[in-house]
Amino acid sequence: LQWSSPPETIERFKSQEIWLAPPQFYELCRLCNFSSLQELHKFSSDRALEGCERWMSVMLTAADGHIQLLPGDELYPEDPDYTGEKKIIMSTDKKVEDLMKEGSVFHRIVMKNINDIAVYVNIQAKYKHINPLMINSDSSDYNSKL
Repeated sequence: LQWSSPPETIERFKSQEIWLAPPQFYELCRLCNFSSLQELHKFSSDRALEGCERWMSVMLTAADGHIQLLPGDELYPEDPDYTGEKKIIMSTDKKVEDLMKEGSVFHRIVMKNINDIAVYVNIQAKYKHINPLMINSDSSDYNSKL
């Protein structure tokens, strides 16, 4: 067990000291928006009564990786399979890069391999929430001090 700030944790993931599942990488990217615990607490208190949204990522398998689609993304299905009963498999022969070039409305986690994860979001978050910083696991463009 080790306490680390979001940027430190992302750095440890990038250096392959630890592994993060895509949802945890996404949430750490959200936490990088805050420069202190006080700022995070204020944000949390201010939006506490705004509401929540149920999310279920939908996996799209591409020729050279995977994309976890989230609500609001242009490729997110209208009726996602929340229970797994429908056994819907989304796949394409296109490469991740081509899917990114063709698209314009993103809310997704792109995984080229187990240690190469990137978050892409350009939609407005609902319920006064905050979007994650768009961090690729091979870059260092964040300023959180949490």
